[in-house]
Amino acid sequence: MTQAFRVAPLAPAHDRDGFCCGVEALDRYFRDLALEEAKRGGDACFVASTQGGAIAGYYTLALASLPLDASSGDEALRLPRAPLLLVGLLGRLAVARDCRGEGLGRALIMDAAARAARAQPVLQALIVDAHDEIAAAFYRRCEFRRFASRRGALFLPLATALRALRESGSIV
Repeated sequence: MTQAFRVAPLAPAHDRDGFCCGVEALDRYFRDLALEEAKRGGDACFVASTQGGAIAGYYTLALASLPLDASSGDEALRLPRAPLLLVGLLGRLAVARDCRGEGLGRALIMDAAARAARAQPVLQALIVDAHDEIAAAFYRRCEFRRFASRRGALFLPLATALRALRESGSIV
């Protein structure tokens, strides 16, 4: 990453109007709905700001559950024996056009993983529904794996994310 970003929960002081990632649905959500959704207790929204205070990217995180049989066979062997897995749903992820190519998308995923790892009750993975194959390819480069039974959905075991964070020196 070439510049430093600060990630924090979305607050009324954040200027959402100037944010543009180029995907109208993501821009509109962030501009018009994200703050109200967070106030109502829906998806939590976290923003990455530049040193100057401009919004460089954001993601939303919500609690979800999945039946254990939704994961791929080899993953199911490594997961706790329970009928449902508690997971963090990475609902939206967007990086401003002028901040692309700086590793911010991956950094936001790792921030979400670190927050999910600290959650109580303990979450097992992050999941995402990729809206197209380009997005799916990005998530696979960030070590997300496809579900055996859910087309377009991918998951990142938190153990994998935490290992990557430890190796990068971001957490101990």
